[in-house]
Amino acid sequence: MTGVTDPITTGSLGLEDSPVVGACIAYEPTGERWTVLRIALDTNGSRGQVDNQLSDGVSKQLPEIVPGGHGFYTTDPNEKTRAGAMLVKGKARLSIELVKGVEGRDNAADVVALMKLIAPELITASNTDENG
Repeated sequence: MTGVTDPITTGSLGLEDSPVVGACIAYEPTGERWTVLRIALDTNGSRGQVDNQLSDGVSKQLPEIVPGGHGFYTTDPNEKTRAGAMLVKGKARLSIELVKGVEGRDNAADVVALMKLIAPELITASNTDENG
């Protein structure tokens, strides 16, 4: 989905008292660290964030991926290969940002497919209780 062969990747898990549950980033394998893909899971989500993004007229609603989850996906009109998605369930928020996709591919569809693949496991494993 990034078109990058042998990307450099990094990831981390948050501390117990941190709202960040985990994140990973893929970079171009060059001397410069050009980000191509970011994925983050945290506990600062709210349905209002999704509703606000959907009101912009550019973003589209994600199909139901996890019961009770709400999300959107979008593309950047100024960057042909940039796409992103966010899924929120309770306070759990999973974000995917494809910074540099492949020209000629449906990068939004790639982001949605990745969300469908990883969200059921990650959102369920994180804190999804509305009250914290």
